[in-house]
Amino acid sequence: MPGKHQHFQEPEVGCCGKYFLFGFNIVFWVLGALFLAIGLWAWGEKGVLSNISALTDLGGLDPVWLFVVVGGVMSVLGFAGCIGALRENTFLLKFFSVFLGLIFFLELATGILAFVFKDWIRDQLNLFINNNVKAYRDDIDLQNLIDFAQEYWSCCGARGPNDWNLNIYFNCTDLNPSRERCGVPFSCCVRDPAEDVLNTQCGYDVRLKLELEQQGSIYTKGCVGQFEKWLQDNLIVVAGVFVGIALLQVFGICLAQNLVSDIKAVKANW
Repeated sequence: MPGKHQHFQEPEVGCCGKYFLFGFNIVFWVLGALFLAIGLWAWGEKGVLSNISALTDLGGLDPVWLFVVVGGVMSVLGFAGCIGALRENTFLLKFFSVFLGLIFFLELATGILAFVFKDWIRDQLNLFINNNVKAYRDDIDLQNLIDFAQEYWSCCGARGPNDWNLNIYFNCTDLNPSRERCGVPFSCCVRDPAEDVLNTQCGYDVRLKLELEQQGSIYTKGCVGQFEKWLQDNLIVVAGVFVGIALLQVFGICLAQNLVSDIKAVKANW
C-alpha cells in the first residue's frame, strides 16, 4: 500500500549459539592451560626444561607428556572456539571444526582397529608395559603411575611377576647386588586391611618362593589380563563415557558450523 514501507528482517548471528560456544570453549581453554602449566612445572622440577635431552633418556613413558599433550590440544581447541565465536571469525571456527572432527575420526578409527586387531593390541600393550617396567626407577612420575596401576588392578607386571626380571634392580641374576633382587615393587603386594603403615619392603625376595607360596603375599596375575577383565566388567560405563565424549564433539562441530553459516548469511547482505 502507498505510504507504507515493508521491512524485511535481515539474517542475524544467533546470540544463543554464539555465547554458548564461547562459554563452552572458555572452560576447555582454562582447563587446557592449567594442564599445560602443570606439565611444564613438573618438567621444570625434574630439570627437563634446562636439559631437553632428558626427554629421550627415559626408556619408558614420562607421564608428564600426558599433561602437556592433552593440555596443548585443549588450549588450542579452546582458543580457536572461544575467540572464533566471540569475534565471529570464520577461519578460527572452521579450524575448530576440522580439528575437532579429526580428533573424532581418530578416536573412531582407534576403537575399530582395537576391536579388529585385539591380539596385536594385546601384544603391543605387553611390550609397552614391559618397556616401562625396565624404566621403573628412572623417573618418579613413571614409578608412581606403575604403582597406582598395579594397586588399582591388583596385578604385577605385564603378564606376571616374573616380568620384573626385566628391571636391573629386581632381576634374579647372580650378579645383581641390589637388595631388591628377585623381588617386586610394594605395589604388587596383597595389602593386609589391618595394616596401617605401608610396608614398602613386602616384595623383597618374594620371587625366590614357589608360585603357590607367592599367591598369598603378591598379585600373580598380569596387568594386561586384569585390565581386559576390568574393561569387560565396566563395559557399559566405559562405552557411555566414550559415547558422551563423541556426542560432545559432534555437538561442538555442529554448533561451530551453524555459527559459520549465520556469519556468512549476514555478510552476504552487506
